[in-house]
Amino acid sequence: MQQADVAIAGAGIIGLNAALELASAGLRVVVFERGYAMRECSWAAAGMLAASDPENPAALLPLSNLSLSLYSEFLARVEYLSGQRVPIRTTQTLLEARSIPAGSEQLGDEAIHAFGSGLRSNGHKFFLLQEQSLDPRDLVRSLPQAARAAGVTILEQSTVTSIKPQLNSVEIQTTGGNWSAAHFINACGAWASDLAGIPITPRKGQMLLVETPEKQTPQQIQDQLTAVIRTPHLYLVPRGNGRIIVGATVENAGFDKRIDPAAIAALHRAAAELWPPIANARILDTWAGLRPATADFLPVIGPTIDIDEGNGARGSSPDLHSLDLHNPDPHSWLALGHYRNGILLAPGTARLLRQLILKEPAGIDAAAYCASRFIASATQ
Repeated sequence: MQQADVAIAGAGIIGLNAALELASAGLRVVVFERGYAMRECSWAAAGMLAASDPENPAALLPLSNLSLSLYSEFLARVEYLSGQRVPIRTTQTLLEARSIPAGSEQLGDEAIHAFGSGLRSNGHKFFLLQEQSLDPRDLVRSLPQAARAAGVTILEQSTVTSIKPQLNSVEIQTTGGNWSAAHFINACGAWASDLAGIPITPRKGQMLLVETPEKQTPQQIQDQLTAVIRTPHLYLVPRGNGRIIVGATVENAGFDKRIDPAAIAALHRAAAELWPPIANARILDTWAGLRPATADFLPVIGPTIDIDEGNGARGSSPDLHSLDLHNPDPHSWLALGHYRNGILLAPGTARLLRQLILKEPAGIDAAAYCASRFIASATQ
């Protein structure tokens, strides 16, 4: 049986960031991935670092702010280890809100027009956020390389089938062999419930990439979209060179990632209503991702709630009523349910896990992200 200090299930941005953080603390880390690293929700994301979005749950703000404060350090580490640049693509967001937050001003049509010729408010209220975005595909290329350069072992096409708590460790059974580790982290995204009794639901999001016409006048190039445009139901994210991400649907469709042409067409039309040049833009690509959602749209970060001995080893979806609230497993951890903010929350989640595992002082109060909130509701 092979050994590691930390074993992680899931090589998305949450799992690999945790691996990088723990490897930097001198731990031997192995990551198991059922498919290929960074090829599920992380690959499909839009990449907005939306820490201040009023649509987010209020309890998410401490983790969002922690993560945002770590982002420059995170990107610098990835770039240094991988040798690949991960640039910030945009720095401002025009955000539609039901009411303008205190300290912000509603933008008039002239101010909105300055971020893209023909941009329309259509009677909605917009204000300006100083908010960055990046292209997750840059991280798809660089983060696995950075993790490997830091000494992390990444085993792709290797599914964790069960975990068995031992006295001072965890035994991990995978399709590629068995491992023993002092700590195990479940970071399986939408598939996390296979190894934990936490209710994680995949929420399908369909998106498209468009490109404005190649032959443009200098004025048309100057009038290109320069900021992210986001409403509660739609976003436009510039990627440079006339390319724009348009998203996204939110569907409770299980693990179905098929593309619906009607849904794509509806997104395209809605985007053109906000910014008319998109009406003539060429669709370059369409795809769907599965966001891992909890019932309260907050992530689960912290120790696994231990399972009574009579329930046996952890496997697929154990009964929530059999979980022992008073005996969290000190060797098994959860990093789940980041929903639409996985790209943003990855550095903060990794730092918080490191602090919990190594018993360092925690940078924030993690009580809002504890798994016991679901157990308590299930046993009422």
